[in-house]
Amino acid sequence: MLQAFIEGFLLGLGACVPIGPINILIMNHALKSYKSAFVFGFGAMSTDVVYFVIIYLGLVTFVNHPFALQLLGVLGAIFLAYMAYGIFKGRKSPLVIKDEVISKKGLLKIYLQGFLLTLVNPYTVVFWLSIAGYTVNKSLNTGMIIVGMFSSLLLWIIFMPYFVHQSKYKISQRLSYYISIGSSLLLGFFAVSLLVNLLK
Repeated sequence: MLQAFIEGFLLGLGACVPIGPINILIMNHALKSYKSAFVFGFGAMSTDVVYFVIIYLGLVTFVNHPFALQLLGVLGAIFLAYMAYGIFKGRKSPLVIKDEVISKKGLLKIYLQGFLLTLVNPYTVVFWLSIAGYTVNKSLNTGMIIVGMFSSLLLWIIFMPYFVHQSKYKISQRLSYYISIGSSLLLGFFAVSLLVNLLK
């Protein structure tokens, strides 16, 4: 059981550590508010729970279909482009914003953004399908693998934005401006590459 937990933990790290659109958005939120960064990350993790339940209940055929994956890809690209525009539009906003400024309604919106962006990402579906195949082929304890994975995901969304948030005091407003532009360009790149892959 310990081996299954460790492998699940490492698989979770492998999924959440690489720089991708979710991490870029978490870091962008963390520069201004730790609370919003955590909520966004928690929204993304909630989607992983949904896909895990879908696979566990044997409903995977509904999402593992070429049309469904293409639809998710198009929606994901549109949503990424929308988020990129939002960051670019707010590139001049003040860097230091108190967490208390964000209302419950605002936090709910941020949570839904993290949830929906991960939900419409076809790579999330592929990832969970590969996890299911990995678990079956290695005859490991599925429950312990899942516990290990979600442990690493939760630790990541707790500590990664915390360290980014703490470092914001060393970042000037001018540097924040260029970080926002760079983030929006990266998200735009992910949106375009997602559409290109769909057209192949």
